[in-house]
Amino acid sequence: MAALSQAPTATAAPSRSRTFWRKVKKYKALLLMTIPGLAYLIVNNYIPMYGVILAFKDLNYVQGIWGSPWAGTGNFKFLFNSPDAYLITRNTILYNAAFIVVNLALALLTALLVNEIKDKVITRFYQSTFLLPHIISMVVVAYLVYSFLNVESGLVNRQIVKWFGADAISWYNESAYWPYILVVVNAWKNVGYLAIIYFAAIIGIDKEYYEAATIDGASKWRQMTRITLPLIAPVITVMTLLAISSIMRSDFGLFYQVPMNSGPLLSTTNTIDTYVYRAMIMRGDIGMSAAAGFYQSAVCFFLILGANFAVRRISKEDALF
Repeated sequence: MAALSQAPTATAAPSRSRTFWRKVKKYKALLLMTIPGLAYLIVNNYIPMYGVILAFKDLNYVQGIWGSPWAGTGNFKFLFNSPDAYLITRNTILYNAAFIVVNLALALLTALLVNEIKDKVITRFYQSTFLLPHIISMVVVAYLVYSFLNVESGLVNRQIVKWFGADAISWYNESAYWPYILVVVNAWKNVGYLAIIYFAAIIGIDKEYYEAATIDGASKWRQMTRITLPLIAPVITVMTLLAISSIMRSDFGLFYQVPMNSGPLLSTTNTIDTYVYRAMIMRGDIGMSAAAGFYQSAVCFFLILGANFAVRRISKEDALF
């Protein structure tokens, strides 16, 4: 009886193996196409993870990474014991939260409006136009912003502020304005890219849904809220989860180059990444920089797990894993 009960198990393993290799043979062309992407992922993302050991080392360039003495949690103390620790953490999280909300709302609105355009040539023109800010270097963006906000010759001071009869504003010395400026600049640069992703999801929806809704007398607003948004909800969820996974990281160019590294603006533009960069310039402490990166990655890891768990509780199909 024991031999009979083990027979199916013995034959199941070869069967699964044959099924696996049949699938490999069937999809070998597609698998070969993934090799460059996998190679890039391994070289760019996984091999450098070896450097995380620097977060726990007091690096000595002569002794090398393994030969350098262990520092324990000493590298983390610099970040957490700093008087700016709360400020930079607050700025990083709140800015990214604002970016997620604002960019999501504007990107969805843009995608829904573009979907209403029936002329394909105009639609393609808008798609190309929306993508252009995303591919512009942040250095170029910084000087574009400067051309608007320059005290003496900036467009805002010369035209808009003057039109209201107010005095010229020294934008690069007034920190109160920059939370709004940074949100606007980030939206201008990234909303178009997100809108194209959502638009691609929208055009994949079967047109019969809209035809049936039109016959039933549904307005455009009801079609958007009852058909379009629910059907692209998985794409929205994935993009939002990916954004949450980077909520502890900041766009260095946005927070360092766009404000022109202005000292009076540090209270509103200093984030974890810019703080570590400035500390690296002054101290040259690679261990502290590695500790900050490890801290950001660990927090982001647990945030994405928590966000994904919350999504699974609501809709298991929309979760990443």
